[in-house]
Amino acid sequence: MWTMSERLRGVVDQLAIRPCDRVLEIGCGQGVAATMVCQLLSTGTLTAIDRSTKMIEAATRRNAAYVASGKAEFLIASLEDMNLGDRRFDLVFAVRVGLFHRDPQRAHELVRPWLAPGARVRSFFDVPV
Repeated sequence: MWTMSERLRGVVDQLAIRPCDRVLEIGCGQGVAATMVCQLLSTGTLTAIDRSTKMIEAATRRNAAYVASGKAEFLIASLEDMNLGDRRFDLVFAVRVGLFHRDPQRAHELVRPWLAPGARVRSFFDVPV
């Protein structure tokens, strides 16, 4: 049986992150995958959203050094109401975010405004063990 972080490591490995990617994580939870992503970025950045204030606080604490350096930011928002201004992303990913599983077309419509040309959108949905 895999631990949560082992499963997330598998997800992050599949993302094929480039050091300069601008990454958007939807539903970041406590920021475990965000830490793994930030470790792979050099000039790239991570923006992570979650609708839970408690999760964003935990993710911000876990990734305080990345936040302080400007590599990562954690925002309280849902996919439906996020407003990211003029930011564009090379990679958008979500792990166990229900909308991507239930209504992938709607989820992709919601992220489309934030995609840079050639952007990749990946979603992962497995049943927690």
